Amino acid sequence: MAEVKIGNYLTLEDFCNCTNTYKKYSQQIESYPKNLEVTIPALEALARFILDPIIERFSHEKFKLTYGFCSPSLRKYLDKKDINTGVKNGRIDPQRDQHMAGEVKINGRYYCDRLGAACDFQIVDTNSDRVVEWILRSQLPFDSMYYYGEDRPIHISYGPQHKRDIWTFGEKGQPTKKGLENWLELVKRYSPQTREI
Repeated sequence: MAEVKIGNYLTLEDFCNCTNTYKKYSQQIESYPKNLEVTIPALEALARFILDPIIERFSHEKFKLTYGFCSPSLRKYLDKKDINTGVKNGRIDPQRDQHMAGEVKINGRYYCDRLGAACDFQIVDTNSDRVVEWILRSQLPFDSMYYYGEDRPIHISYGPQHKRDIWTFGEKGQPTKKGLENWLELVKRYSPQTREI
C-alpha cells in the first residue's frame, strides 16, 4: 500500500506495522484496514486531536508507537500462543478497546460499536505518569486512557463519545479506578465543560 500520511507525523504503515506480534509474523499477517472510508478518518482524528499535540510537546524522536491499528488478521495472531514460550502473543478486547477502528465483521457489524480509534505509545526517557498528567492538563479530548504503570505504554483512544475515562489495571488485568483519585480530580478540573485553567 502506498504511503498514507496520518496526521502531521505518522503514516498508516506506522499504525499497522508497529506491534511485536506483527514483526514476528509479518509474512502471515495482512495488517492494513479494509473499511478505508471509516477506519482512515478515525485514525486521522486520533492523530489530529491526540497524537499530534503529544508529539509536538514531547518530540517526534521520543514518541514510540507500540500498538496502533489492529486488523482482523493481526487479531487472530494476538489471540494465539507463541509456540516456543506458550505465552499469548498479546491482548485485545475488540468490543471495547477501539484498536480495530471502523473494521467490520463478515456479518457487516463493526468489531467495536464505539467506533473511533486507539493506540498505545510511550515517550522515551519520560515516565508515563508525567505524560498522563500533561494530557489531562492540556484537555485533550480522549475517549479512554489506560495507565499500566510509569514505565509502560499508555493506551489512548479518540472517538465520538469523548468520555475522558481513565483506567488502571489490577494484578489479574481487571480494569479499576483504584489509585487514580488525583487524576480523576484533574479530569473533572480540566474538562472542557468547566473551562478551568
